[in-house]
Amino acid sequence: MSAAGAEAADLAYLCTPEAVRERAGHLLTRGLDGGLSHFEIDCARLSATADLVASVTRERFPDLAVPLHSRWRHFTAGGHDRVAELARALRGHLPDEGVRTQLDLAVTSVLLDAGAGASWKYAETATGTEYTRSEGLAVASFRLFEAGLFSSDPSDPWRADAEALERLDDDRLARALSVSPANPLPGLGGRAALLRRLGRALRETPDLFGKERPRVGNLLDALRERAPDGTLEAAALLGVIVSGLGPIWPARLVLAGVNLGDVWRHHAAGGSGPTAGLVPFHKLSQWLVYSLIEPLTHAGLAIAGRDRLTGLAEYRNGGLLLDTGVLVPKHAAVTGELHAPGDEVVVEWRALTVGLLDRLVPLVRERLGRADLSLGEMLEGGTWAAGRRLAAERRAGAPPIRVDTDGTVM
Repeated sequence: MSAAGAEAADLAYLCTPEAVRERAGHLLTRGLDGGLSHFEIDCARLSATADLVASVTRERFPDLAVPLHSRWRHFTAGGHDRVAELARALRGHLPDEGVRTQLDLAVTSVLLDAGAGASWKYAETATGTEYTRSEGLAVASFRLFEAGLFSSDPSDPWRADAEALERLDDDRLARALSVSPANPLPGLGGRAALLRRLGRALRETPDLFGKERPRVGNLLDALRERAPDGTLEAAALLGVIVSGLGPIWPARLVLAGVNLGDVWRHHAAGGSGPTAGLVPFHKLSQWLVYSLIEPLTHAGLAIAGRDRLTGLAEYRNGGLLLDTGVLVPKHAAVTGELHAPGDEVVVEWRALTVGLLDRLVPLVRERLGRADLSLGEMLEGGTWAAGRRLAAERRAGAPPIRVDTDGTVM
């Protein structure tokens, strides 16, 4: 294989869920042997964790009809069905146009969802209700989408196109999200920059997002071309998202001139060649794939191989494992200091979260009597809600490890 071909193969590997799972598995194996610097692993605590997750799942979904973990769940925060509002607003549109709008909304909302911090709140005028954290960001993103913040056409507000996204400035986004010195949102500038880079990526990738008035929703047509039989593998969808949206991420690690995004270094990651020591997570990209499955299914596409995706390496799932004692910090700095996303302690925490979620899902299936429970359903049922509950009880909702986010990770 030529050098160029080898580089392409390395890049393609890092975009796969198998790479996420394999490199996380290397750190999990090292941790089980006691060889990590920041965490010990107490697998005996997994049983009690599974009990908690199963209990929370039964409480939230008594009929055990657990939906897939996705951004769409958050649009019903407070018992208000905003998805139905969207459907009413699009009444009279062709079905495919409705799906394109759903893709526009899902992508922009997910990209804004990288942790809201402990102080930020969003007061929704339409319902008179105040929301925080991920639900707050979901509700806020829905309302600013409704207001046409991401559309260049005032007569067609329900869209996200390149022209509007490229001209979005920090101050305008801050006003839309009610950000102020008294109501701070961590990483606001990073989120605004991310959306501007999204606009540029739409324009620079016409094969995915269209040549005329490029928009996120045109991804529907590109995916249909890649699925002539109507079936698309979830891993292939992740590959499209990671490669198509790769340029939007802040410059971190670069391989063969390509920005790797949510990929970090750890000495115990294993591997060989240029990818040695690299741990991919693609948290927001996988969260996005989970969130695209429903609208794509509405468009008639079958998304196969969903369990090839991994658990999400973020602070609710990871916090659950810490708060239930599965992960045990080896020193006080783990929870006592503020860490950067690329710090070894954060990479360890995230990788162990991915690996341990795979070990947790069969235990939860057994307790629920649902052998077909998917990993994505367990996240929803599930681990995210249980992690949030414990965080609320112990730290007023804050995660157990503090990460100095730039609005694009975790």
